Amino acid sequence: MNFLGKIHRHLPKLITMEIEVLKSKVHRAVITEANLNYVGSLTLDEDLMEAANLIENEKVQVVNVNNGERIETYIIKGKRGSGVVCLNGPAARKGAEGDIVIIISYANMKFEEAKTFKPWIVFPKEGNKL
Repeated sequence: MNFLGKIHRHLPKLITMEIEVLKSKVHRAVITEANLNYVGSLTLDEDLMEAANLIENEKVQVVNVNNGERIETYIIKGKRGSGVVCLNGPAARKGAEGDIVIIISYANMKFEEAKTFKPWIVFPKEGNKL
Protein backbone atom coordinates (compact mmCIF):
# COMPACT_ATOMS: atom_id res chain seq x y z
CA MET A 1 0.00 0.00 0.00
CA ASN A 2 1.39 3.41 -0.90
CA PHE A 3 1.74 6.36 1.47
CA LEU A 4 -1.56 8.04 0.43
CA GLY A 5 -3.40 4.76 0.89
CA LYS A 6 -2.09 4.48 4.45
CA ILE A 7 -3.15 8.02 5.28
CA HIS A 8 -6.56 7.56 3.68
CA ARG A 9 -7.14 4.39 5.72
CA HIS A 10 -6.48 6.29 9.00
CA LEU A 11 -8.15 9.58 8.05
CA PRO A 12 -11.49 8.89 9.77
CA LYS A 13 -9.64 8.19 13.03
CA LEU A 14 -7.59 11.38 12.73
CA ILE A 15 -10.66 13.49 12.05
CA THR A 16 -12.56 12.25 15.10
CA MET A 17 -9.64 11.68 17.44
CA GLU A 18 -9.32 14.00 20.41
CA ILE A 19 -6.08 14.74 22.21
CA GLU A 20 -5.24 16.56 25.41
CA VAL A 21 -3.19 19.72 24.95
CA LEU A 22 -1.92 22.60 27.06
CA LYS A 23 -4.74 25.12 27.56
CA SER A 24 -3.35 27.50 30.19
CA LYS A 25 -0.13 28.01 32.11
CA VAL A 26 0.99 30.35 34.86
CA HIS A 27 4.76 29.98 34.60
CA ARG A 28 6.91 30.41 37.72
CA ALA A 29 4.49 31.92 40.21
CA VAL A 30 5.64 32.05 43.83
CA ILE A 31 3.71 30.31 46.61
CA THR A 32 2.59 32.99 49.05
CA GLU A 33 1.00 30.64 51.58
CA ALA A 34 0.43 26.99 52.41
CA ASN A 35 -2.65 26.39 54.59
CA LEU A 36 -2.97 22.79 55.74
CA ASN A 37 -6.19 23.39 57.69
CA TYR A 38 -8.23 24.97 54.88
CA VAL A 39 -10.78 23.07 52.84
CA GLY A 40 -9.81 23.41 49.20
CA SER A 41 -6.81 23.15 46.99
CA LEU A 42 -5.20 26.11 45.20
CA THR A 43 -6.25 29.69 45.86
CA LEU A 44 -5.14 31.85 42.93
CA ASP A 45 -5.29 35.63 42.43
CA GLU A 46 -8.24 36.40 40.16
CA ASP A 47 -6.02 38.57 37.93
CA LEU A 48 -3.78 35.56 37.23
CA MET A 49 -6.83 33.37 36.63
CA GLU A 50 -8.28 35.81 34.13
CA ALA A 51 -4.97 36.34 32.29
CA ALA A 52 -4.46 32.57 31.98
CA ASN A 53 -8.11 31.89 31.07
CA LEU A 54 -8.66 29.73 34.16
CA ILE A 55 -11.97 29.44 36.01
CA GLU A 56 -12.91 28.58 39.56
CA ASN A 57 -13.08 24.82 40.18
CA GLU A 58 -11.05 24.07 37.05
CA LYS A 59 -8.72 21.10 37.39
CA VAL A 60 -5.05 22.08 37.32
CA GLN A 61 -1.67 20.49 37.72
CA VAL A 62 0.74 22.28 40.04
CA VAL A 63 4.42 21.57 39.43
CA ASN A 64 6.78 22.67 42.19
CA VAL A 65 10.11 23.76 40.68
CA ASN A 66 11.86 23.66 44.07
CA ASN A 67 11.08 20.07 45.06
CA GLY A 68 9.80 18.37 41.89
CA GLU A 69 6.35 17.59 43.33
CA ARG A 70 3.46 17.42 40.84
CA ILE A 71 -0.12 17.49 42.10
CA GLU A 72 -3.56 17.65 40.55
CA THR A 73 -6.08 19.87 42.25
CA TYR A 74 -8.63 22.59 41.47
CA ILE A 75 -8.70 26.37 41.65
CA ILE A 76 -10.39 28.59 44.21
CA LYS A 77 -10.72 32.26 43.24
CA GLY A 78 -8.42 34.49 45.29
CA LYS A 79 -8.62 38.21 45.90
CA ARG A 80 -7.98 40.18 42.71
CA GLY A 81 -4.61 41.95 42.73
CA SER A 82 -3.42 40.19 45.89
CA GLY A 83 -0.83 37.98 44.20
CA VAL A 84 -2.09 35.05 46.25
CA VAL A 85 -0.92 31.56 45.30
CA CYS A 86 -1.93 29.38 48.24
CA LEU A 87 -1.78 25.61 48.52
CA ASN A 88 -4.67 24.45 50.70
CA GLY A 89 -5.48 21.26 52.58
CA PRO A 90 -3.30 18.22 51.78
CA ALA A 91 -1.74 20.13 48.87
CA ALA A 92 -0.05 22.34 51.48
CA ARG A 93 2.32 19.44 52.20
CA LYS A 94 3.66 19.68 48.62
CA GLY A 95 5.09 23.19 48.77
CA ALA A 96 6.15 26.01 51.04
CA GLU A 97 5.96 29.78 50.98
CA GLY A 98 8.54 31.06 48.51
CA ASP A 99 8.57 27.93 46.32
CA ILE A 100 8.27 28.52 42.58
CA VAL A 101 5.40 26.69 40.85
CA ILE A 102 4.01 26.21 37.37
CA ILE A 103 0.21 25.98 37.22
CA ILE A 104 -1.08 24.09 34.18
CA SER A 105 -4.48 23.20 32.77
CA TYR A 106 -5.21 21.04 29.77
CA ALA A 107 -8.11 20.77 27.32
CA ASN A 108 -9.38 18.00 25.05
CA MET A 109 -9.96 18.94 21.45
CA LYS A 110 -10.12 17.52 17.99
CA PHE A 111 -6.73 16.61 16.55
CA GLU A 112 -6.97 19.10 13.69
CA GLU A 113 -8.15 21.91 15.98
CA ALA A 114 -5.24 21.22 18.33
CA LYS A 115 -2.74 21.88 15.54
CA THR A 116 -3.63 25.58 15.48
CA PHE A 117 -4.72 26.10 19.10
CA LYS A 118 -2.71 28.70 21.03
CA PRO A 119 -2.66 28.33 24.83
CA TRP A 120 -2.83 31.20 27.33
CA ILE A 121 0.58 31.53 29.00
CA VAL A 122 1.26 34.02 31.80
CA PHE A 123 4.68 34.98 33.20
CA PRO A 124 4.03 36.68 36.57
CA LYS A 125 6.37 39.40 37.73
CA GLU A 126 7.52 39.98 41.31
CA GLY A 127 4.69 39.55 43.79
CA ASN A 128 2.80 37.40 41.26
CA LYS A 129 1.69 40.55 39.46
CA LEU A 130 0.99 40.81 35.73
